[in-house]
This record gives sequence, C-alpha cells and structure tokens, in this order.
Amino acid sequence: MCAVFGIIGEYDEEKAKHALSLLAHRGPDYCGIIQKQNLFFAHQRLSILDMNERSHQPIRDEKILLSFNGEIYNFKELKEELACGFAFKTQSDSEVIIAAYLKWGVDFVSHLRGMFAIALLDDQTLYLFRDRLGKKPLFYIDGKSFIFSSEIKGLTPFLNKHELNNDALMSYLSFLAPTPPHTFFKGIHKLACGEYLTLKNSHVEIKKYFDLLDTKPNIITDKNEAIHMLENLLQESINLRLDADVPMASLLSGGIDSATLNYYAKKRGVHLHTYTLGYKEFAKYDERKNAKESADFLGLNNTQVEITQDDFISACGTVFDTLDEPLNDPAAIPLYLLFERIQKDGYKVVMSGEGSDELFLGYRQYFEYLDIEKASTLAHKNWLKKYFRANFSMNREWEWYKRIFDDTLLFRTSGEKFTDLQKNKLMRANVRGNESLKYLQQYRDRFEASAHSDESIWYSYIDLNLFQAEHFLTKLDRVSMAHGVESRTPFLDHKLACGIFSIDPKLRYEEGVTKSLLKEIMKDKLDDKILKRKKKGFANPYMEYLINSKQIELIKEVNAQTGMFKPKELDEYIATASKGSFKQHLWGLYVLSVWLKKWML
Repeated sequence: MCAVFGIIGEYDEEKAKHALSLLAHRGPDYCGIIQKQNLFFAHQRLSILDMNERSHQPIRDEKILLSFNGEIYNFKELKEELACGFAFKTQSDSEVIIAAYLKWGVDFVSHLRGMFAIALLDDQTLYLFRDRLGKKPLFYIDGKSFIFSSEIKGLTPFLNKHELNNDALMSYLSFLAPTPPHTFFKGIHKLACGEYLTLKNSHVEIKKYFDLLDTKPNIITDKNEAIHMLENLLQESINLRLDADVPMASLLSGGIDSATLNYYAKKRGVHLHTYTLGYKEFAKYDERKNAKESADFLGLNNTQVEITQDDFISACGTVFDTLDEPLNDPAAIPLYLLFERIQKDGYKVVMSGEGSDELFLGYRQYFEYLDIEKASTLAHKNWLKKYFRANFSMNREWEWYKRIFDDTLLFRTSGEKFTDLQKNKLMRANVRGNESLKYLQQYRDRFEASAHSDESIWYSYIDLNLFQAEHFLTKLDRVSMAHGVESRTPFLDHKLACGIFSIDPKLRYEEGVTKSLLKEIMKDKLDDKILKRKKKGFANPYMEYLINSKQIELIKEVNAQTGMFKPKELDEYIATASKGSFKQHLWGLYVLSVWLKKWML
C-alpha cells in the first residue's frame, strides 16, 4: 500500500513537496519523485512485495510513468502471460501493470484482480483508475493545473479558499459519507469505484469500466451448485490475499466473517495472529469473550486490546484529521487505536471481513425491507397514503411505509440516517421530500436498465457502491494507512461478488436467515456457537464517552456560529441520544461540527 500524487501543469516545487509529505504515513518506506516543467509525479511506498529498491515507484518505461497504490493479487499469473513481450526487472506487481497496459491499452484494468488506485502517464495522456469495489481512494482537482492524490489532505494546500460543498453535506447527512464525486471541499472531487479518468489536452473525461450489474443473473438456480461455486471462489480469494513478504495479522470478532477468513488461512498453513477490541467498564459492547472462543476453536493466538474513555476522547482529534472530512462512523476511533497496536507489534498487513454482510445479506433489515416491499401490492392503499402523509413520526419504520404508499424508492442504503423529512425538520434550510434520491439516481437508473429485477440485488448493489465503498472502506483505508498498515478484504473480491450476483437471488433470502449461504458453506467447519451467534457489529460506547466527557456541547457551540440547525430540534436530538435513541444521528452532527470548526469558522 502506498500513496499516489501528481501535478500536471504549473506548480510550485516547495508546495508540491509539502503536499506530498502529508501523505508519508501511507508509504513510510520510500518517497519517489519525478519532476520536470509542468510535471510533478510522485509516490510514497509501503513495501509489501519485493522489498528491493528496484521496485521503488514511480516506475518509468520509456514514455510511461506509473504510480500505483494497492495490490494485484494475480500478478504472477499475468507476469507469465506477459513475459514474451516485456522484459521484467522486478518481482513486484507494479511492473505488471505497465506490461499489461502496453499489451491491452486501457482495457488492462479488466485483467487485474485486486485493490488499486493507479496513476499512469502515457506521454501527454494521464489515466487514473479506482478499483472495482472502491477499496482504494483517489481524489483530484481539475483547475489551472490538474492535481491528484490518495487523500484529500494532499490537495487542500492547493485550494485558494475553503468552501463547503453543500452536496457533500446533504449526502453525508443522508448516507453517512459524501457520495461521489463530492467531497466536503468545493473543488476537490473523488472517483467512484469502478471508474477511470482520462486527462488529455487539458480535457477530463470519466468513464465506468466495471459494474456488478453487468453480471448475467440467474445463471445458477440450484442451491448446492451455488454453495459449491461460492466456496471455491471464497477460498481462492483468501488464498490470493495470503501472499506477502512481511508479517500478516487478522482482525477477529466473535462472528462468522472473521472466523471464516482465519479458518481458510489456517487451512492454507498460515496461522494469522488475531486482534480483538474491548472496552473498559462497558461489557455490553465487548467481543473479547466471543473472540477468545473463536480463537481457541481455531487454535490461534489472540491479542485483546482494551481502550478507555480517555483513550477514545484523546484519539478523536487525530482520527478526524486522518479522515480529512466528516465520516459518520464512531468505530473509526477504536479501530484507529487497534491498528496503532497492530503496527507497534510489527505487522504491516491485516485481513478484515468487510463486504460479507452486503454480499450474503447479513443485515436483518434486508429481510424487513423485503417484507415491506410486499405492501406495495395492496389494492386499496390510498387511505394509508393519506394517513402517512398527515402523521409524521421520527421512527424509521414510519418512513419506510410512507415510501411504499407513495410509490417511491424504499431502500436507500443500509447507511441511511437522516431522512429528507428529518433534515427538513432539523435544518434551517428547506429540504424537499425525496431530495436525497438525486445522490442515488445514477445507481438506480443502472439497476432498472440492467437484467436484474430482484430488489435484494438492488440492496447489495447500492450498499456495495456507497455504504461499503464510501463509508466502511474509507474508514478502513484511512485508519489502517495512518499507521502504515495494509488492510485486505477477501470478501470484496470482484469474482466472488460477480458469483453472488449470478445466482438466483432467492437462494440468499428464501429461508429468512441472515448469511444463510455462508453459514451453509461453513457449517461443518466452524463451531455452532460461531455460526448461530447474534450479529453485534463493531459496537462501541461512543455516545456514553461523548456525553461523559461533555464533548457533546461542541455541537451547540458550532451551531450558534453557523445557524445550520434549529436549536430546539437540535436539543431534542441531544436529549434522545442521551437516552439511547438516534445515537448515530448525533454522532454525525458532532463529527460535522468538529470539521466545520476547523475548516469553515
């Protein structure tokens, strides 16, 4: 893992090097720069494969320059295929990208299996690629000069002034993170997953090179056949990600996802050291007991990391700076502290279970939504439509049924927090009903134009594109790379994802059991306790910490200066969160307040 950075056009050398230095945490092992008039092309390297200096980046091959962040897991296979037409000088995966580009042009990206943010300059044409499922970030400024970076902090020095992007604000309040191409900084944009950008003759063009919906549906309708295929793809994905020239560890909760990863790693002969978080004085959030049971069953060493309220509050500022912009996920704080310990113990690669819930339907609410969808077929529902329009409730179920009877889109990601009606009630600005749909429209249009029709596929599709790529993977990338640790997510292998999209969707939910297919795969491999354990998620006592430390008062302090929210309604959210309701809504407002105070006030 690394950082890519570059400027095409005029630049100030001192400012460019300063901006690059802000990304050093992503690649502390080496900094490479190629510069000339109107070109600054750079790389911060975290050495995972072929530690030799011959693999330092940027890599040059005649008129081609490459700066690449990520891992190409099938690079050895590609190298054999490309050996006849390219003289390889290294044992790294980076050089394979150049060879593949020389053979296949921009279509080379379809041959890659992995996670990546790629900057490739071919003479006067620049290409930027973000991987299919959005594991690696890529941001840019298209101004007098074109500037790109692995993190926003590498671009803020080039802004003449800091202005809030209202689309980022509104999509963040709705869906936990800004939706592409928006960031909170007006003028800074991000590529969506599966997109690539071309810069030629000062003209920018963005295209999509991968879409899960292109997978042909219902290829497999037999459950046993589906399980056999998915098990093979999952095992292959995990095995590919066990290749590294540095020490590797794994996160371990008490659930099926992390246990599955560690089971197959052990089957391959790799005993990963595992790490688990715990919270002092808050046992209800603690997974150490469950994780120890999993570790004992698998025969793995498990390190338990306990954090306190002081640890959490002290780390908040650092983590918010690490994230660059508001991200509504309180788990970012303890996860940052966990990776800090992992890095101190000498590990540079960590396996993590992101993506399993979205692919195997691991959220109970997926099944609730599928059930509510049936209400749309009621023949006599006009009186219900009138009732829901006339009686507002803060409860999310009320909003769900209102949508059904209004014949509008029900499911809007698992990360939906503030509905448009809630935003309208809270904010001084007028927010129309269904206004947030504009941030989902391109995805919904693709779904409706595809061969897929089962709404459960829509749930997985939009969650992988937004809830996962822009929320969970953003968190994982920033907090791990802040410590120079690479995170690998085997469930988010594009071949595995395509495999799931190719089966009859009913096979995932017809039994009414979350992750039924994954549980079927693992039923003779894991203990029943692990398979039947109730999903807990990465829960933590963030609201208790926020209230006890009085940091919650910052929300009202900042609002007094911005006037963004109505004070009475804001007080109601604070009061309800203190009682245990709408907690993540309030955390989102707190994170936003911290950012506004730093950048806008």
